[in-house]
Amino acid sequence: MDTTLQTADSEALTPDSADPLKTSAAHARSAVLEELIRQAPGQFRVLTGDRPTGRLHLGHYFGTLHNRIRLQNLGVETFVIIADYQVLTDRDIADNLTEYVEELVLDYLAIGVDPARSTIFTHSAVPALNQLLLPFLSLVSVSELNRNPTVKDEIAHSRQSAVSGLMFTYPVHQAADILFCKANLVPVGQDQLPHLEITRTVARRFNDRYGDGGAVFPRPDALLSSAPLLLGMDGTKMSKSRGNAIILAADADETARLIKGAKTDSERFITYDPATRPEVSSLLLMAALCQDRAPEQIAAEIGSAGAAALKRTVTEAVNECLAPIRARRTEYARDRTYLRGVLREGNERANAVADATLAEVRAAMNSHY
Repeated sequence: MDTTLQTADSEALTPDSADPLKTSAAHARSAVLEELIRQAPGQFRVLTGDRPTGRLHLGHYFGTLHNRIRLQNLGVETFVIIADYQVLTDRDIADNLTEYVEELVLDYLAIGVDPARSTIFTHSAVPALNQLLLPFLSLVSVSELNRNPTVKDEIAHSRQSAVSGLMFTYPVHQAADILFCKANLVPVGQDQLPHLEITRTVARRFNDRYGDGGAVFPRPDALLSSAPLLLGMDGTKMSKSRGNAIILAADADETARLIKGAKTDSERFITYDPATRPEVSSLLLMAALCQDRAPEQIAAEIGSAGAAALKRTVTEAVNECLAPIRARRTEYARDRTYLRGVLREGNERANAVADATLAEVRAAMNSHY
């Protein structure tokens, strides 16, 4: 998650934290931030990451991963968190955790995350980060957490019959993720704006209560992603858990099989029309993103050749795009010791930063005995 948004913070967090006016303001601010990043990338620190709940797929790549590499390569200091503790927010147990953590590290390295420029670390390995959760929770009321629209939605779609207390507190845990390293830039989708509002509120309230006229924490900005939504092969949201995604680690044959079975529609002539032809349009968009072209151009080239030609085009585009990533992934997978070394070094760097921040927090709170 990722310099300071100059919009007013409301004292109370309300369900309209992501209302159209605020979303519009966030988009406008993001455009300003992009120019600032180009001018002075060294002034920014990004915090971003993933929960280790399965393998990353093409939707992740074009949705968030590609942007992380862009920011890293521009010179923005980047922290990438593998949020293993947050797996438990909507699951009874953290299944296959060791495997999924290693798979995430493999994917990160394969797409171009550079351990020399980006810090890859896990939640559970950084005790001082998690200790920040306690003072941060004291700055947010139960009613504010209860009104968070993203929490409401995730509770409604939870796999559990009864959600745990972690579901209510994880927006504040995410605030600790962001603020432990004093990140001032958070790449998010607009559905995550309420979470970032909580982080900004926690930072402001801590500064007001304990800062003694100074700012202990920055109030991080949202860098809104313009990433397009890719549908899964069944026409629903592309998801790790639905088996409808093109996994980055999949081979060319498996990719071809998945795309061959993708849902389209009954019209033979191929057009790009997301509103009325979502499945066909998503496939066109997938090929367009892989080839850095306009989906309308690809549609015009296929025309009356139909769905079979569309799927062949998409298969070729995806496999060509992912080939170098898959090759690098295969190479990295041969040396698991190197993977563990990357994670160990990242955890050490994250711990040094977290320890320094916690010491500053304790001093500000007069609890440094």
